[in-house]
Amino acid sequence: MGSLVHLPLELEYRARWAIKFLNMELSTAQEKREMDLHELEEIRLDAYESSRIYKERTKAFHDKRITPKVFKEGDDVLLYNSRLKLFPGKLKCRWSGPFKVKEVLPYGAITLVNNNGAEFTVNGHRLKKYMGSQSIGEGSSIRLHDPPQA
Repeated sequence: MGSLVHLPLELEYRARWAIKFLNMELSTAQEKREMDLHELEEIRLDAYESSRIYKERTKAFHDKRITPKVFKEGDDVLLYNSRLKLFPGKLKCRWSGPFKVKEVLPYGAITLVNNNGAEFTVNGHRLKKYMGSQSIGEGSSIRLHDPPQA
């Protein structure tokens, strides 16, 4: 069993019949269709523009919060241990060190020296400055204030 076949003549005739039935002119319908297409194009362009503005604002917000890492020779740094372990421990510190910066190489590479004198090169993104050497000396104290009583 086959399906019904519509000849192009039938479709054109039905379209003309629908236009006459709705009391519309063909040129007016064509102009309205063109206006609708232009309006859709404007909406699409506005969406692209708003997404571009959103990306720029998000990037500016993100870049404003990034602090550049600048390391000098002789700085104490900690190295992030990124090795995957099966059970690394939830509260275990993932930073090892401290290490001394021996040389700052181009493109963010940094040569470090450990306590044994062994040198190795790592990416600067895996480092952060070690503030432990700036700790309070022995025999000094910090005075803490009592919390306010309610």
